[in-house]
Amino acid sequence: MRTSPRTVGRITVRTLARQVYLAVTVTVILPGVVSAETPLTWQQVKERFETANPNLKAAQLNIDESRAGEITAYLRPNPNLTGTVDQLNPLTTMPSPVSGNSVYRPFANALPFGSISYLHERQHKRELRLESARKSTEIAGSTYLDQERTLLFNLRNAFVETLQAKAVFENGKENLNYWDTELTVNRNRFRAGDMALVDLARLELQRVQFESDLEAATVNLRTAKIQLLTLLNDRTPIETFDVTGNFEFVDHLMPLEEFRSIALEARPDLKAAAQSVELARTNHLLAIADGSTDPTFGLDFARNPPIPVYFGVSVTIPLRIFDRNQGEKARTQIDIGRNERLRDATQAQVFSDVNSAYVTLVSTLNLLRQYRDKYLKLAGDTRNTIAFSYRNGGASLLDYLDAEKSYRDTRLAYLNLIGSYLTAAAQMNMAVGREVTQ
Repeated sequence: MRTSPRTVGRITVRTLARQVYLAVTVTVILPGVVSAETPLTWQQVKERFETANPNLKAAQLNIDESRAGEITAYLRPNPNLTGTVDQLNPLTTMPSPVSGNSVYRPFANALPFGSISYLHERQHKRELRLESARKSTEIAGSTYLDQERTLLFNLRNAFVETLQAKAVFENGKENLNYWDTELTVNRNRFRAGDMALVDLARLELQRVQFESDLEAATVNLRTAKIQLLTLLNDRTPIETFDVTGNFEFVDHLMPLEEFRSIALEARPDLKAAAQSVELARTNHLLAIADGSTDPTFGLDFARNPPIPVYFGVSVTIPLRIFDRNQGEKARTQIDIGRNERLRDATQAQVFSDVNSAYVTLVSTLNLLRQYRDKYLKLAGDTRNTIAFSYRNGGASLLDYLDAEKSYRDTRLAYLNLIGSYLTAAAQMNMAVGREVTQ
């Protein structure tokens, strides 16, 4: 049966129209799916984390609460208003000037009295309270940055684990593909009568190990993605979520003293410790000011027949004979010393963190250099040489399997070392308080 060119043309037009419709649907209606399949870089993951993590958002509210406390700290004392009406007599009657009859007048002899008073705070108490509240806000800000530093370290670890799991997964696929190629060659040798059936069976059985490695890598990759999605508070399906990054090490480190200097300037917990010392000193000044006497000024007004109205002034001065706020003065003075010791302890911890991270980085780099420059090439050359010898009858099957296992173990150890290096780099970033190495 022959088809006319016109029919062919109609079918082609319909097919093209259907393809155009599908393309428009995917582009317009499903943009979220397309964007979700785009791998996220570390910077994008970090930005999502800072805007979506509930723990970090809750910590931000502590700063807002502390700022609200500044308003309360700087409020003036409220004035007191007092009103009194004295000499009320419910039984008082007086003759009416018009009719002469008795009229009930309980307010005839009433004496109204009013007063207003205000407590005047001396020794800059309001200013010191505001300064103390502001320093508390600064500490809250530094504490937030320190919590963010810890959470970002956890996020960076999860990101590195995902990259490592991806690298191990790809390595498992390469090993399986390589072994399938070797099996094809050896099956051809078996068909040609160049090898025994038992040797081919042992090679076939060896494929199970490669399949197991690939399945384990698949599970580890999904687990790493789940952990990262949890930190991001993201409900994206695992199948459409992916990250990308440079899974390699940088063969260069700054001197230890530079890391220490950066840490002394950038560590938020060290800043918070120093700010706590300043807060303690401000609170001590406030305790001294609270021990001073605050007078209360008053103004009163009343009527006292035959005087129609009068007013007076008063000053009330507490006699601080026994309570001069001695306890708070002593406590805040001791608190200054306590916070200074805590600051010194925090500084020592900063040096300890930097030193530990630096030692780990140096040790990992030393191993990575050996693997990169020597062991990886040696394992690959050995595997290829033994495989060639085995195919040509110059090596035993046991030697061939052992060389393959050595290469697989060496390659996996190298990938795990890169993951350890990136984790140690994240540890160093956490130790100094900002990103200084990748």
